Amino acid sequence: MAETNANSSSPSAYQVLLQLEQQFDHLLETIEAAVSLYEQQSPATWVFHQTTPSSDWLRKALFDMWHEKDQDGRETRNYIAVVAANDILLTAIDAVNHAKTNFSELLQHIKQAFPQTLSDAKSRLPQRHPHVDEVLRRNGLARLHLKQCWRQLPIAQAPVSRVRFAWYSSGRSIKRLSVQEAEHKLLHLDTDAPHIRIQLRKLAGIPSSEVLAQVQTQAPLMRANLFFTEPLDDGHTRRALNAAMPIFVPDNNQRLPHINLPALQPPTTRKRARRRDEKLEQDVFLPSLRVYRYR
Repeated sequence: MAETNANSSSPSAYQVLLQLEQQFDHLLETIEAAVSLYEQQSPATWVFHQTTPSSDWLRKALFDMWHEKDQDGRETRNYIAVVAANDILLTAIDAVNHAKTNFSELLQHIKQAFPQTLSDAKSRLPQRHPHVDEVLRRNGLARLHLKQCWRQLPIAQAPVSRVRFAWYSSGRSIKRLSVQEAEHKLLHLDTDAPHIRIQLRKLAGIPSSEVLAQVQTQAPLMRANLFFTEPLDDGHTRRALNAAMPIFVPDNNQRLPHINLPALQPPTTRKRARRRDEKLEQDVFLPSLRVYRYR
């Protein structure tokens, strides 16, 4: 009897998986509602390097939630656009964001509590909607792309007068590593290879207390600066954000804000000067791990 009570108070992996499917269905329903509303209203829209956006561009953008064949799982496809949305459409887009958040939170719970069911969930979810299933069959696309499922749709907090887009191509993430952690990572590589042995010797020649930096160069991304017509409650007059997904701004008599036209491709060379106080050495210390020493 105690076992029954425990099971009733703590959901099983199967029950949580059913909850996830329900959350995914709800996400698809909110996207469909928002897209249908957009298509009915045909609000003023600017799409990156499209003179006349196709009628179904938003549908393609919001329902793009799966990996293409051989796609790097860390990569996501971008849909850079600005939509002048009325209050009804903004409410529908906000509902999509809430559904995305709920879906993401449940996925994180499953990952922690029932990690063995995550792969099962990813194989079952694409079958939950005819549109998704059709695209999977037609294009030979593979598994569901979770990052593209839950990424948020930017909504401007107030009317916007200008949007300034610019490529940001010098971003990087830096993770601090101890000498012991770096050694552990090297030992998991081919230690018979001469270049790995050289790096292990270099590592052995520095103090064990030294802190190292593992650097990951990030893919170029588009950034947007939104300039508000009036200061926000906190006094700010602009907001910067990543523009991977369409930006929805309150419509101003069904007009778009002024938008610049950025280059089609990100710059190939770094335009900004290196910071004088950059703390990492210029030359990589452990190439196989992208590990640098601090100056």
